Amino acid sequence: MLTILGFAMIATFLVLIMMKKMSPIAALVLIPALFCVFVGKGAKLGDYVIDGVTSLAPTAAMLMFAIVYFGVMIDVGLFDPIVRGILKFAKADPMRIVVGTAILAAIVSLDGDGSTTFMITVSAMYPLYKRLKMSLVVMTGVAAMANGVMNTLPWGGPTARAATALKLDASDIFVPMIPALAVGLLGVFVLSYFLGLKERKRLGVLTLDEVLVEEKESETVLVGAGSGSTGRTVTGGSGSGGSGSGTDAEDDDEERFTVLDPHRATLRPKLYWFNALVTVTLLTSMIMEWLPIPVLFLLGAALVLTVNFPHIPDQKARLAAHADNVLNVSGMVFAAAVFTGVLQGTGMVDHMARWMVDVIPDGMGPHMALVTGILSLPLTYFMSNDGFYFGVLPVLAEAGAAHGVSPLEMARASLVGQPLHMSSPLVPAVYVLVGMAKVEFGDHTKFVVKWAALTCLIILGAGILFGII
Repeated sequence: MLTILGFAMIATFLVLIMMKKMSPIAALVLIPALFCVFVGKGAKLGDYVIDGVTSLAPTAAMLMFAIVYFGVMIDVGLFDPIVRGILKFAKADPMRIVVGTAILAAIVSLDGDGSTTFMITVSAMYPLYKRLKMSLVVMTGVAAMANGVMNTLPWGGPTARAATALKLDASDIFVPMIPALAVGLLGVFVLSYFLGLKERKRLGVLTLDEVLVEEKESETVLVGAGSGSTGRTVTGGSGSGGSGSGTDAEDDDEERFTVLDPHRATLRPKLYWFNALVTVTLLTSMIMEWLPIPVLFLLGAALVLTVNFPHIPDQKARLAAHADNVLNVSGMVFAAAVFTGVLQGTGMVDHMARWMVDVIPDGMGPHMALVTGILSLPLTYFMSNDGFYFGVLPVLAEAGAAHGVSPLEMARASLVGQPLHMSSPLVPAVYVLVGMAKVEFGDHTKFVVKWAALTCLIILGAGILFGII
């Protein structure tokens, strides 16, 4: 019964948010509360929620101060060169912009933390997508998939969990998986290319001078279509943006096509290298685990606020400017704590895991690595990484060992589902992604699930082809 109720609770949640019948926060709170009563453990709901909130409180604290930190870094201009570099590569071409999003997300994912990856990626790319009226779910989907592949880095979490659960060395799991993961990342880039081509077809091929914006002048937007193609032109009131020719004119256009106001009052060019050094030190500290991540971001946010905005009113203004994002994301995390608390506390997760293991036919024993790879897609989507790696993987590994399948193969196969896992409603980082991108979680889910599952299968296929799994 708990197995059925567990799957029913998750299905109800997904259906309601994808149909936009409830907001994610309301669904994350009310649906598990209702099912907790159905299970007959309504009297213990408070204990389950407190347990869930306690387990996710450090994550919520980290996100709150990380949003403030990266928000301030955006305000002071730390990421402006990144945006200019992407612009130079993209040339206002939707295809190049989508590919650039995937590349940026993959590079930033090297820090091993999904939340910071999404904050940096969305901060750099969101204004560009909005300016060119590109699909924001394409941005969130591509970023989530690229981060999902990179999330398998030994310091990213899943590999370390698999190594701990099966008492293996993380490098023995990860290093042989590199070719398969590289194929998966290449698959994300190829998919980004085709999604970008689709956006290019929808919007038309744009050039910088067609979307040139004169700073400090009112914008006039002209939308027109001709000769069977679609084009948009954004021009300033006056100036030489559309005139001139040659390299000088093109360079001038690039400089003046901006997605972040180059004259905003919050810029701190004299402190650029200080801010860059603090950020690099912060990310290095995260990777080296010198301090807990919430503590690092708390210290970092306090430091950059104090140095960049020494006057109290300016600090209050920066905090107020990012309050919406902080409230939205932290609210989602605490609401998700109710969902995970009920799943864990009522025993639904355990029953679901045992049922999934029990339905595996005996004849599939010698192919348990393949089975584990396939099961990692739904299981890591419907439960936390902790639940899967510490609750399900050891059971699967035992079944595999009985048929001669090594724990290393099982551990590697368990990493396959991570591109899909990063869009799970149980992953706090995904709420950072959709919250900052101002995308409905249901819209993101409908778009990304099929493509993320395809990426997982590409990794699995490559692993089998290379003899890794």
